[in-house]
Amino acid sequence: MKAQRNFMKVSFAAVSQNEAFARVAVASFISQLDITMDELEEIKTVVSEAVTNAIIHGYDENPEGVVHISVQINDGVVEVVVEDQGKGIEDVEQAMQPLYTTKPELERSGMGFTIMENFMDSLEVATAVGKGTTVRLTKRLSFAKALQN
Repeated sequence: MKAQRNFMKVSFAAVSQNEAFARVAVASFISQLDITMDELEEIKTVVSEAVTNAIIHGYDENPEGVVHISVQINDGVVEVVVEDQGKGIEDVEQAMQPLYTTKPELERSGMGFTIMENFMDSLEVATAVGKGTTVRLTKRLSFAKALQN
């Protein structure tokens, strides 16, 4: 299989209904690859978690906010970046702890970052209070791992 490189970018209002759109847009884009159903579901799940965090925590569901997603495919590695210009995360280490949530009244489980870490090969969070958060996730797909062997 020859090397494949491709990318997409999409931006949308920070409203909860757009979380499903984000999942479908990313899934449609990466489905061009020789991807397993498990890998596809894992990536859709992490997109959902990252976008939901941006909408609920970054913007407090303010529809004036904008969520940006970019996806790059580079030789069987998928990189997903979800960005907001919301309020940022005061303590990233604390926010990444399982079961930690700043929105218990919304019945948030506090497992978003844990799910992202478990389903992807890498997770990077860059944030600045008052300026926003960027979540960068990467995953080497199984067909690419097989090509390396």
